[in-house]
Amino acid sequence: MPTQPKLTRFNQNVLSKYQIYNSIFMTLPFDAVTKTGALLPLFHETCQKGFANKDTPTAIVDSFFKKYQARRSSESQVNLLFRFIQYIERQVVLFDAIEDAAFPIVNNMDGIGTLRSLKETVSADNKLETLRKYLEEFKVRIVLTAHPTQFYPGSVLGIITDLTEAIRENDLLKINDLLAQLGKTPFFKHKKPTPFDEAVSLIWYLENVFYKSFGSIYDYIQQNIFDGEAIENDIINIGFWPGGDRDGNPFVTPEITLKVADRLRLSIIKNYYRNVRQLKRKLTFQGVEDRMINLERELYSIITNEPSDLTLAYFVSELKAVKQIIIDKHQSLYVDELNSLINKTHLFGFHFANLDIRQDSRKHAQFFNDMVNALIESGSEVFPNNYHDLSESEQIKVLSRVKGSVDLSLIKDEETLKALETIKAIKTIQETNGEQAANRYIISNNQSTLHVMQLFAMLKLVAFHEDLTVDIGPLFETITDLENAPQVMEELYTNPDYAKHLKSRGNKQTIMLGFSDGTKDGGYLMANWAIYQAKENLTRVSRAHGIKVIFFDGRGGPPARGGGKTHNFYASLGPTIEDEEVQLTIQGQTISSNFGTLESSQYNLEQLISSGIGNSLSDVDLKMQPENREVMTDLAKRSYEAYAAFKAHPKFISYLEHMSTLKYYAKTNIGSRPSKRGKSEGLVFEDLRAIPFVGSWSQLKQNVPGFFGVGTALKHYEDIGEFDKAQHLFKTSSFFKTLIENSMMSLSKSFFDLTRYMSEDEEYGEFWNLIYEEYETSKRLILKLTGYKELMEEEPSGKASIAVRESIVLPLLTIQQYALKKIQELEKAEVRDEAQIKIFEKMVTRSLFGNINASRNSA
Repeated sequence: MPTQPKLTRFNQNVLSKYQIYNSIFMTLPFDAVTKTGALLPLFHETCQKGFANKDTPTAIVDSFFKKYQARRSSESQVNLLFRFIQYIERQVVLFDAIEDAAFPIVNNMDGIGTLRSLKETVSADNKLETLRKYLEEFKVRIVLTAHPTQFYPGSVLGIITDLTEAIRENDLLKINDLLAQLGKTPFFKHKKPTPFDEAVSLIWYLENVFYKSFGSIYDYIQQNIFDGEAIENDIINIGFWPGGDRDGNPFVTPEITLKVADRLRLSIIKNYYRNVRQLKRKLTFQGVEDRMINLERELYSIITNEPSDLTLAYFVSELKAVKQIIIDKHQSLYVDELNSLINKTHLFGFHFANLDIRQDSRKHAQFFNDMVNALIESGSEVFPNNYHDLSESEQIKVLSRVKGSVDLSLIKDEETLKALETIKAIKTIQETNGEQAANRYIISNNQSTLHVMQLFAMLKLVAFHEDLTVDIGPLFETITDLENAPQVMEELYTNPDYAKHLKSRGNKQTIMLGFSDGTKDGGYLMANWAIYQAKENLTRVSRAHGIKVIFFDGRGGPPARGGGKTHNFYASLGPTIEDEEVQLTIQGQTISSNFGTLESSQYNLEQLISSGIGNSLSDVDLKMQPENREVMTDLAKRSYEAYAAFKAHPKFISYLEHMSTLKYYAKTNIGSRPSKRGKSEGLVFEDLRAIPFVGSWSQLKQNVPGFFGVGTALKHYEDIGEFDKAQHLFKTSSFFKTLIENSMMSLSKSFFDLTRYMSEDEEYGEFWNLIYEEYETSKRLILKLTGYKELMEEEPSGKASIAVRESIVLPLLTIQQYALKKIQELEKAEVRDEAQIKIFEKMVTRSLFGNINASRNSA
């Protein structure tokens, strides 16, 4: 029987099931649920008709109450709106669970981009040996970040998991009970989570998803590509930021870092313990049973905090010894299961994930100078007394050859002391969990060679001295920093002491390139093109010095933060960009949507592996042609100019402050860190974090960071009669095609009818119209560029999923805009009704949750 089109599979297995189970949810025997479930469809219909008629959100809400609930008091009306919000949040959960359950049916688990497909392709082309050689070096690392865009508390995540399983099995009784549980489980977090809470939430995915999916992928590669032989390379691993990311988060202390590392170690050992227990029941043969009992006992001792001398090396050697006995004496019985556990020890060690430390360069400079001053005042000879008067190049010379140590009791500033204690914590973690457990330090907002060398010196003086087992990864974020990055790395590579350090680290240099702040700084096209060019230039500089550069992409979630169809980006890189390792951040609800189940995790990991490898094995020349490069550079420049002018508009900041949900992000209690960087009273653009910035545009359904400037840039080519150049670029450049496709996703999630009323606002009408015109221009010209009749035409199932999700949250967004308008009116009143303002502010805050979760990659 032929496979049905993807859209048909989506409609049958997602949309139809959602309609059925949503109707069950609506009839649950709870008073509030039943009444809300009966009224919500009427409100939804009122919203749809109202926006079609160009009505305002206020008019839509008022007309609903007038037509269907005329007798309700204003207090009762507000209560019903809150119940609508709660109900819609749960509809989103239901849709998530159904989509997760249908993932392996809607997506072809053996199709293009999967390992099975890759193996078949290379076998047909007689390139299996080339693939093996490549896999001996190639790596993919997904780095889970603590960025606060996951609004589900742990209890709700548990329900989603159980509901997904029940839907997969069509267990109606269980589904009914879980929907009832969902109806009664609160979504709102009454207090902010600690960084440790965030780490524990993400460790759930490590234990329940990645442990199995990483293991399955590695087992498949070993058995089917390497014919069962051992592979030195781990190929896939996990990076981890919660508990280590100190950038802008004063709550990440050295104690938290150590606590998270301990939790990671305990979690992986628990997983090993479960596997050993299962194997012990099967390996009941002479010569192996006692060894398995001993391993089980030792692992249990660690879990229960009893004394144990078990090391990773001994654990692995015992498993390998057992494997050999089974092969030699017991007909290889259960050897595959045992081998799978050995593979997991290779992937996860006793550390589970690589804990990264991150801090802002400006903070480092402050801590470093504080440390230098303390040492000079104490009479130490580590730094010359005139250090601060030296030129930058002279300071770098001093830092390169620094020797000695720092007595931390000299440090009086609490913040500086915590920063230096964190360096000691890295050393401690390496000693207990192995070097891989914490061996990378990211310097965000890195602007100079001095920034790198300040950290280099601090690491050596505080804990590592002449044996520096930590990689320093500068993160270049803004457009200017990306342009300066090659010069910074040239200076580092030609510094004899830094070069010696790199040699001890295998002549590999990690460089992180940030999308989030790049997009916020330079707009969508320029940020992506600046990163592409920086990668080319950094590859050239690194290769010239014999250094293997590893690019670590701060891709985030949505296109506006560098996300979208991520694997397509890696598949579009040409030979001018080093791609032996793929490393990228995954955050918030993008973790649950792309990697939340075994099937989605395995599928998306395989897509990343295949896209990275495909470049090297492909005969297609992905190098950007000179004429395309010229057009791409010009488009990026024009887009940047349009975005920079927009950002400089006198109403830009105040529009975000007064017309969006920006200031409500801090009240949601979803993340441990503050919602802005600086301590300034007013709103300063530089202090804005990328997540609330992008998220606020998303809540307005305007998605500015994903398209603004694209239309203006394309229009120039239309105006001068050379639009065919842009079309040629789209047809012949995979990189540009992927950029445009991801921008289409941002446009698809925009809905300007929601805020059309702002076009007549006395203060912000002109600014709203400016955004809307750019949206219309971008949409029209992207359709002309691609030849599509509608956005996302080539991704019908993705488009359908977005359409359903946008439809579910339409009433929620209407309520949000209604509440924002009410707040504005109440604040302008002669006598401020503070109680009413608080109620509507709470309504705005509560409405953020469902919309972010429904969008899956919107912030």
